[in-house]
Amino acid sequence: MINIKEDEKLSVLNHSCAHLLAQAVKHLYPQAKFWVGPVIEEGFYYDIDLGDQVIKEEDLEKLEKEMKKISKDGKRIVREEISKEEALEKFKDDPYKIDLISRMDEKSTIISCYTQGDFTDLCRGPHVDTVKELKHFKLLKVSGAYWKGDSNNKMLQRIYGVCFETAEALQEHLNLLEEAKKRDHKKLGKELDLFMISEYGPGFPFFLPKGMILRNILENFWYEEHTKEGYEFIKTPIMLNKELWELSGHWYNYRENMYISEIDEKTYAIKPMNCPGGMLVYKNSLHSYKDLPLRIGELGQVHRHEASGALNGLFRVRTFTQDDAHIFMREDQIEEEVIRLIRFIDRMYKIFGLTYDIELSTRPLEKYIGDIEIWDKSEKALQEACHKSGHDCKINPGDGAFYGPKLDFHIKDSLGRVWQCGTIQLDMNLPERFDLTYIDSNGEKKRPVMLHRVIYGSIERFIGILIEHYAGAFPVWLAPVQVNIIPVNLEYHLEYAKEIEKILNENNIRVKLDEREEKLGYKMRESQTKKVPVALILGDHEKENKTVSYRLHGSKETTTVSIEEFIQYITKQIEDKK
Repeated sequence: MINIKEDEKLSVLNHSCAHLLAQAVKHLYPQAKFWVGPVIEEGFYYDIDLGDQVIKEEDLEKLEKEMKKISKDGKRIVREEISKEEALEKFKDDPYKIDLISRMDEKSTIISCYTQGDFTDLCRGPHVDTVKELKHFKLLKVSGAYWKGDSNNKMLQRIYGVCFETAEALQEHLNLLEEAKKRDHKKLGKELDLFMISEYGPGFPFFLPKGMILRNILENFWYEEHTKEGYEFIKTPIMLNKELWELSGHWYNYRENMYISEIDEKTYAIKPMNCPGGMLVYKNSLHSYKDLPLRIGELGQVHRHEASGALNGLFRVRTFTQDDAHIFMREDQIEEEVIRLIRFIDRMYKIFGLTYDIELSTRPLEKYIGDIEIWDKSEKALQEACHKSGHDCKINPGDGAFYGPKLDFHIKDSLGRVWQCGTIQLDMNLPERFDLTYIDSNGEKKRPVMLHRVIYGSIERFIGILIEHYAGAFPVWLAPVQVNIIPVNLEYHLEYAKEIEKILNENNIRVKLDEREEKLGYKMRESQTKKVPVALILGDHEKENKTVSYRLHGSKETTTVSIEEFIQYITKQIEDKK
């Protein structure tokens, strides 16, 4: 799925279409006042104040009709540069535009506006030449949005849309959106009994039994793969004293996102990140240069206060488990360790059929710590490691953390949507703050270099991504129920079905026996709906010949084999993580 914001042509097209939408709104709702209409990854939106009137989903068709009428008229889009005083006069009836203009620097800012026919809007541009170019668009939805994103402000109406150069491109995009809607992890999570969100804990997901099976598989897989890579594991407390968070810098830079409590008349905070606890573990013992690199992993649960309007299923929550690791090393080990780490991440993602791109975020222009020379050296080490591991990396200038550069892994799912998951972050701040040291070959104390890294990002969000990536039809090794046993007739075939269930359980295959008094066709359809990878159908023929007949999810073909052959088949699927 294309990122419209990153495509220059489509970005201009969509921004121009946002103005077309605003013009149509003004025609149909003359009282409308306008805030902003930016381009986003999925297209564009415009935030509008309509007073007491409310635009509903069914009104979007009427707006589209008016937009098409304006587009056919073919007016040119004309740019005009004006002074701040002129701008204040021109938009005097729109308090939202006045707010924007008032905050502009009169000396350094050229105030520009664009006019198309009877509509003028404040905007930096650029735009297409005429409204005639805006033919292939679709308004997608309408929702509420607080002015400036502040819940203390008035609620505006936000209309979303998208625009393409051709009707074919638009239709292809709409088809993908329809497919994405079917794969919505919130919808599938409920249908497949994986997780729930309660009104008693917004942003705090509950994992149901089947969801816990999936979660445990992912966690066990994580531990197994990290053990192969030489990691050791820890578990740090979920709540720690305020003084620790002051030392780490979180108290001053992240306080508004932290949950606070009082214990014995002292202030404690629930951890929003695992790193400070990891620093204390390192300081707990002496380290020699021979011990490095030291790879310490933790599946650590963290809590962060997110605005209620930002919460979204498993994608944006208030508590989640980061698959954290902190790697402590000598400076001369950076390149080798990052190469090893990139190859490890590559191996992990390939298991799930996920491709990815890597982005290198470099030193911020302002508000960074450490010498520029160290930054340059660190950035070069990350870039070289990327190339030597056989990957290119896109440079994202100035977007590194204040304490060090980072590599971000943007994975692509089966619909081509991009998700930022893995990160390798070089940290020059915490080792200094916590006075971390190791003894070098000369017996002197040296400061280690540290990497923060995640691969899943968070267990919860990664599960949400996998639900949508697989459309809920997990491969056998991940599926909460791997085999669904369906006896044709309970009176004649249930006993044999129970024998098969026992054998499969003994072979560590997750199985469910459907012994409900329902018709065979109904049970088969439900097995497909629940997306169980394999359905076993057991009737007279299977019972007499001590065989099983199986049908794979999404297939109409039935295959009959011996129970031994079936176990070999399923076991190989699980072992190979097909």
